[in-house]
Amino acid sequence: MNTEKVAEHIINWLKEYATKAKVNGFVVGVSGGIDSALTSTLCAKTGLPTLCVEMPIHQAASQVSRAEEHIAQLKNNFKNVSEARVDLTSTFDGFQNVVPEVENSAKLDLSLANTRARLRMTTLYYFAGLQGLLVAGTGNKVEDFGVGFYTKYGDGGVDLSPIADLMKSEVYELAAYLGVPNSIQTAQPTDGLFGDSRTDEDQIGASYDELEWAMKMQDEGKDASNFTGREKEVLTIYTRLNTINQHKMVAIPVCEIPKELM
Repeated sequence: MNTEKVAEHIINWLKEYATKAKVNGFVVGVSGGIDSALTSTLCAKTGLPTLCVEMPIHQAASQVSRAEEHIAQLKNNFKNVSEARVDLTSTFDGFQNVVPEVENSAKLDLSLANTRARLRMTTLYYFAGLQGLLVAGTGNKVEDFGVGFYTKYGDGGVDLSPIADLMKSEVYELAAYLGVPNSIQTAQPTDGLFGDSRTDEDQIGASYDELEWAMKMQDEGKDASNFTGREKEVLTIYTRLNTINQHKMVAIPVCEIPKELM
């Protein structure tokens, strides 16, 4: 990948889109992870106002410190960058207190994890509406179009997706080129939605390198029957997630009424 040219292309694309949309700039949720760090850096380099919002919900201290380090670096390097911190912990706890209790802990944990992401989406659009900004998505190609590893109407609720055509490995390559803090580049990827130390790989059952390989195999028309051992296992994981998460990746179905019924 020609990192310099790719970075330039995305920056120009962002700037042109915002100009045509007649908006002021961008708002990005910054989590301390590599994807949001890259996205916010690219937005900042457009020269347009870029608001970085940190939204902890019972967040690990390491994630908070990485987010703060990154935002401080951006503000030091770009005068168009500003920040906001909205601690959503009490909001999340309040939600838990008013919804009915349930006994299925596995489904409850996942539902509450998705609730965290949707509270953050609501917060980003609050700022976007106030300041005339576009919500910039932070999803990469593997997450958005491979395994659907994001929350529908949570981190999937955005106005535009600047890095969604980049594989995770390419995200790291571009982030290194643009000088994203080393603490973020070396951190284990995690969505931070469960309030514990589980990583993305813990949740998915495969690393991003493995998922990229599986995505390539699917594009080549190969399935799990073509492989054995770990490769077969990874491709099975990928295919299952790609199938069950198609509802996130395709347009919302519309029930079209036949003309003769109207």
